Amino acid sequence: MASNPDTIFALSSGAPPAGIAVIRVSGPAAARVATALAGPLPAPRRAVLRRITLGEELIDQGLLLWFPEQSGSITGEDLAEFHVHGGRAVVARLLAVLGAQPGLRLAEAGEFSRRALLNGRIGLVQAEALSDLLLADTETERRAALGAFDGALGSRIEGWRRALVALSAEAEALLDYSDEGDVAEGAGDAHLRAQLAALGGELAAMLGQPTSEELREGVSVVLAGPPNSGKSSLFNALVGRDAAIVTATAGTTRDVIELPMVVSGQRIRLIDTAGVRETADEIEAIGIARARRAAAVGDLVIWTGDGPPPEMSDNLLHIHARCDAPGREQPSGRLAVAASGTGITALLDWVAERAAAVQHCGAGVVLNARQREAVRELSGHLAHAAAQHDLLVIAESLRQGRLVLDRLTGHADLAAVMDELFGRFCVGK
Repeated sequence: MASNPDTIFALSSGAPPAGIAVIRVSGPAAARVATALAGPLPAPRRAVLRRITLGEELIDQGLLLWFPEQSGSITGEDLAEFHVHGGRAVVARLLAVLGAQPGLRLAEAGEFSRRALLNGRIGLVQAEALSDLLLADTETERRAALGAFDGALGSRIEGWRRALVALSAEAEALLDYSDEGDVAEGAGDAHLRAQLAALGGELAAMLGQPTSEELREGVSVVLAGPPNSGKSSLFNALVGRDAAIVTATAGTTRDVIELPMVVSGQRIRLIDTAGVRETADEIEAIGIARARRAAAVGDLVIWTGDGPPPEMSDNLLHIHARCDAPGREQPSGRLAVAASGTGITALLDWVAERAAAVQHCGAGVVLNARQREAVRELSGHLAHAAAQHDLLVIAESLRQGRLVLDRLTGHADLAAVMDELFGRFCVGK
């Protein structure tokens, strides 16, 4: 176990007021403090009702739980939990009492999870997944983070490690013993290259999926079209408030306006843009240039003009906008949509379906940016090995790939990752 001479405490539940507040104490003084405030320690992992006191002062009546180091506590060290009433005064008083105990200090952001990592209770991949889980706002993000935390990503990485070890062993066998006739049947240059290609293909598929950061950023949905085609009115209807100025004057929207939404569990960024037309107005021209860029890079585009969009794709929907305006009631063969409500549900269904396809996560295994960079580097080493004919060079490329996996899992360069990672956690984690 890593050495942690001090004992930390923090509120680990939501900010008061709340029905229940959970306050954790972790470290060598946890048993002493829990006994001093709530009496004899209960059996490990059993909740008991206790009066929590400081001398003659009754702080609260709540539950005490005890997780000794040897019982496999989450931090890998002695840990006590006080489950008390979640009022502000109760929480503030208990935190103040704990802060006055000798050897105790308030935990830093992510310090409980940092100790869990250093003491071997969780791995680096799990710690990163926990960070993503705490930040998850949508069902897609929750499933992806929970899959990684539950071991799906770790299992995938372990499979890559075993494959690399087997490939390295095969390369070494070819290098050392191929002229002695005792290399296992099937081990040969063609077999080695086939295995390199198979593993490389698996890594390529993983790199083609969105990262956890991209899931949190969401799918960009761009409203595009000529002036006065109903973009801003539709934007306001979709976000549920008057976020964009709407007038009958062409060119009212001069810049890109972006707001976040969640549609059927998918995080999206809805983007209103300036009407696309030729203009001599310098300011409007800048807005139109930005509109064209937004449409060019947007994940999804909703075209509101009557004329054809600049180009068609599966991720572009050409709608019949302003279908409630006089003279526009006749169907055009496109989805009829109006800011008053017509077609809005069908439009959102299309957005949700296409957003789910854009952010498809395969088997639910998602990398973060750091992990993707490591997988990209590993993929490069495999590609380099596959292009070589010198077995010495192939073996070295495979060795470099194993070092990348060590960094990915935290078996190397762990300190370089921890400060940035745990700084995103709340104090109680």
